[in-house]
Amino acid sequence: MRFLLKAKIPVQTGNASIKEGKLADTIQAILEDIKPEAVYFSVEDGQRTAFIFVDLQEASQIPAISEPWFLAFDASIEICPVMLPEDLGKAQDFFAAAVQKYN
Repeated sequence: MRFLLKAKIPVQTGNASIKEGKLADTIQAILEDIKPEAVYFSVEDGQRTAFIFVDLQEASQIPAISEPWFLAFDASIEICPVMLPEDLGKAQDFFAAAVQKYN
């Protein structure tokens, strides 16, 4: 199942990591370990934020993708399931059932 992991790095932690010359290398090492499908970087709520898309086979893999961010950067993490367009297409019957039952 695909998930979006959002990792927000606190400003002070990120600044310290940059000053030590570690930010990019540490992020690269984490990404090599978790093997995401896609990664985007931006700023959210004034913090450096990574938007990471991963495909997990089971919930027990969640610590493997989140703990590196906690430990390396004191990051705050959000994880939510996401769908590809094909997944959305497969959900059509569920939409119809919900309309029948709840509309």
